[in-house]
Amino acid sequence: PVKGSAPKTGYDRVADFGEAWLDVDGNGCDTRDDILARDLTGVVRRGSCTVVSGTLDDPYTGTRIAFERGVDTSARVQIDHVVPLMDAWRTGAQALSQEAREHLANDPLNLVAVDGPTNQQKGAGDAATWLPPAKGYRCTYAARQVAVKSAYGLWVVPAERAALERILAAC
Repeated sequence: PVKGSAPKTGYDRVADFGEAWLDVDGNGCDTRDDILARDLTGVVRRGSCTVVSGTLDDPYTGTRIAFERGVDTSARVQIDHVVPLMDAWRTGAQALSQEAREHLANDPLNLVAVDGPTNQQKGAGDAATWLPPAKGYRCTYAARQVAVKSAYGLWVVPAERAALERILAAC
């Protein structure tokens, strides 16, 4: 559905969507390590879960990034919420149960390992305000946004709908 954006009043990342990187699938690993293991190649782990290094072929920029876990290096690769949690909050997540919101925040469909600085530029932007610089990934990105919003009963705002239609029509 298409509606206006609800206010972000009351939005609290931790209170509304849970602590970052829970183990919602019960595999003993946190979601961040699950996504790093899925999206990086040449993954090296400490123990059975912690990804300590690997290589990311960043879908947002088209660049290759060497990931190495560490205080000064981990932020080079971040896990992006394809539908940002604040955007989800303003487009229907306020009405979801706490459990559903925590699942949304940790759902692999809504998560992708990307270039850290590019993720910071995106912020809480929707498809009307931000798109990946790598034009070849925009179809996948738009389709994932639609899939996530549909799966959780979230809506799009008119400008976002127009942007998504424009992108998907060119796929």
